[in-house]
Amino acid sequence: MTVVLIVDDEKALRDGLAEAVRDLGYEAVAAASGREALALAAKAKPDAVLLDLRMQDMDGLQVLTRLRDDAEGSKPPVAIITAYATAANTIEAMRLGAFDHLTKPIGREDLASLLERMIRSRASKSLKRSPRAAESGEDEIIGSSSSMRDVQKTIGLVADSDATVLITGETGTGKEVVARTIHRVGIRSAAPFVALNCAAIPAELLESELFGHTKGAFTGAVVERKGAFRDADGGTLFLDEIGDMDLAMQAKILRAIQERVVTPVGGRSQKIDVRIIAATHRDLDQWVKAGRFREDLFYRLNVVPVELQPLRERVADIVPLAEHFLMLASSLKKQLSSDAAQRLTEHPWPGNVRELRNAMERVAVMCRSDIVTAADLNFLTGSHGGLPGSDGGADEDLSSAVERLERRLISEALAESKGNRAEAARRLGINRQLLHTKAEKYGLGKRKSSD
Repeated sequence: MTVVLIVDDEKALRDGLAEAVRDLGYEAVAAASGREALALAAKAKPDAVLLDLRMQDMDGLQVLTRLRDDAEGSKPPVAIITAYATAANTIEAMRLGAFDHLTKPIGREDLASLLERMIRSRASKSLKRSPRAAESGEDEIIGSSSSMRDVQKTIGLVADSDATVLITGETGTGKEVVARTIHRVGIRSAAPFVALNCAAIPAELLESELFGHTKGAFTGAVVERKGAFRDADGGTLFLDEIGDMDLAMQAKILRAIQERVVTPVGGRSQKIDVRIIAATHRDLDQWVKAGRFREDLFYRLNVVPVELQPLRERVADIVPLAEHFLMLASSLKKQLSSDAAQRLTEHPWPGNVRELRNAMERVAVMCRSDIVTAADLNFLTGSHGGLPGSDGGADEDLSSAVERLERRLISEALAESKGNRAEAARRLGINRQLLHTKAEKYGLGKRKSSD
């Protein structure tokens, strides 16, 4: 009979799981501690393991590591089941070879499906690296919504591979944070992480930025430049907004990814060892059909797709993210009141996580109390269905309303990017020429000579 090992230091939960497992037609053996679980696993040779995360003698990640390293023959698939799921322990569990990572309580149907999948798949990959806690800080992934949990699991699965990852999602959803996390928790973490925004660099300079150039290769090339690919050698190259790259450069990128060779401007081809992570807010499927993105490059990039949902579609993550950003922005321990939390969840967040972070930084500076109330968030617009800055009269025509909204959004983007039009265009999701035309139309600032 198929044997399922249940490991939990709480007797009621352990017995309840064991009864459910037996009702599903499997043999259940139970362990009350990590050490007892390892001894039982060596003796009973289980076909699947349901493992609690927090236990007194050994935590679940330590037990998971020992099971993946010490078990002889076909290692049993291990599912972590915990009441304390975080981004860090989810990513680490999946990276260490867990079959899945679920939160308590688990329903009967979910348990049946889980065991069926685990027993069908007895060949989980063994990863023999010690557990490593994710670093906290600005690049920490925060989120317990189902879509973010899927992202966390994917990060854990791909971190120790060299597979190319394509991250998609609206502007401001945290694509670079995901890319940095994949690098930080993976086998290339000791090597460089190089990020390059393809939309922020003029097309005529992008080749040099990517592949480098030799001294004297063109006017102004007074010193040799290695370029992003060679700067990231041994590590990870993050190509942000790759959907904005022109077709000629796409062909060169394709060759570099396929052959792992780059040719500096004016130089000879050189081998590289780089893990590629790309990101875009564009719908590349549609851009391929429209002839604006190479189909062969799309398939090269889309080996492991990671889609980030907009913040408005993962409401459960809004308050935890807000609390995290508030903590980072303030030396004082400011807290959100219940009405402030409600106001945050009602806001549509068109700027996604980036907008939320900016809002919390503003609150950290402007709110003098330790408690943030809904009144401190009155600067948020659009919370109740209106357009941002909708201060026109009821008889205002559509054209005027659109122009007023355009003017405000462009003005805010230019202010946030400190006048850098390339960055402002990227924030708005438009090309720089269109931004330049509209900025001139509305008289919004002068163009920087460095842009």
